[in-house]
Amino acid sequence: MRRAHRLWLPALLAILALLATACGRGSSGGSGGSGSNGSDPGITASSIKLGGSYPFSGPASAYGTIGVSAKAYFDWLNAKGGVNGRKIEFTTLDDGYEPARALQNAKQLVEQNKVFALFNTLGTANNLAVWDYTNQQKVPQVFVATGASAWGADPSKHPWTIGWQPDYVSEARVYAEYLKKNKPNAKVAALYQNDAFGKDLLNGFKSAVQGSGVSVTAAESYEVTDPTVDSQVSKLATSKADVFLDITTPKFGAQAIHRLTEVNWKPLHILNNVAASKTLVLKPAGLAASKGIVSVSYFKDPEDPRWANDPAMMEYKAGLKQYAPKADPNEPFNVYGWAAANTMAEALKQMKSPTRQALMDTIRNMHLNIPLLLPGVSVQTSPTDGFPIQDMQIMQFDGQHWQLQGNVIQTQ
Repeated sequence: MRRAHRLWLPALLAILALLATACGRGSSGGSGGSGSNGSDPGITASSIKLGGSYPFSGPASAYGTIGVSAKAYFDWLNAKGGVNGRKIEFTTLDDGYEPARALQNAKQLVEQNKVFALFNTLGTANNLAVWDYTNQQKVPQVFVATGASAWGADPSKHPWTIGWQPDYVSEARVYAEYLKKNKPNAKVAALYQNDAFGKDLLNGFKSAVQGSGVSVTAAESYEVTDPTVDSQVSKLATSKADVFLDITTPKFGAQAIHRLTEVNWKPLHILNNVAASKTLVLKPAGLAASKGIVSVSYFKDPEDPRWANDPAMMEYKAGLKQYAPKADPNEPFNVYGWAAANTMAEALKQMKSPTRQALMDTIRNMHLNIPLLLPGVSVQTSPTDGFPIQDMQIMQFDGQHWQLQGNVIQTQ
């Protein structure tokens, strides 16, 4: 009997210890258990852990600077005391623009790094690979760096995921309205990336021009693994279209601009916003060859003289120089990263409790004026509106700088 007693007593004590531990755990948030004081994983009285996945390598590595700029903003903010006394720890991982790696990174950030939220992970396909996981785990996947319309189309299906920048369908509508007004009988030839990003913008454009004199008469796709788009552009040139709708990422955008000069095709060139970088696209392709290109913007151009003495622009340039000295302050992708991080900080500042659900409640009810956005452009959401930014302004490249045209166009 004594021996039996010695066998079951330790087991009973172990069970009681497990029960006591379980009773001490909170129930909110995703995987990883809760923090102290009713908070979720990744947030304490003094810190907030965020994580993001970016293509620091691979065919879209030009976008990697967005992650660098966002981290610089958080470092700049931390030097000023952080958010409500909490310092932001932003961990970024390289995914090479590969969806499988992005999912692997998301799991590492959530399960090993135990971040409070995923912030600004880049790429349409990559975020599509991640969002089922984050929503099952109830981990915020917020302000994703992609304009796919999926992020806001049905917030009830993936309530933990939301975009930031204007969606590609809204961008397409702006181009459609521009052509209806300026080239009402335009024949459009389109080059697009063969994924959710490219198809979203192209299909949005086709829908927006229905019933007008504007028509898409030719379209060619490319894969992100293709070495060049020379053959696609050459084929589109034979269509004799008078408008070239260029739905590409930076590497292929630069190639397309250069190829136009080689095939002596001179259409009105509409370049989607994600490739409208002077530094990474227009300069490599040739500034003279880029003259006349039309695109859209929603944030201030760091090279535009009108913003030279703008307090927000001066603050951004000084902060970037201090916390990311190798990053080019005149690169629009860095403005993007800084402004997106500013939006994240405002959301964290306004949340009512240190929980993931409180963060999402805040993000689903925002009306913010972010200083680096163009005047007239704001961040607005509601429980049924998952598109934070939808207003844009046409801009055209004059051979040296982008020049804003007309007024901000509201697409809601």
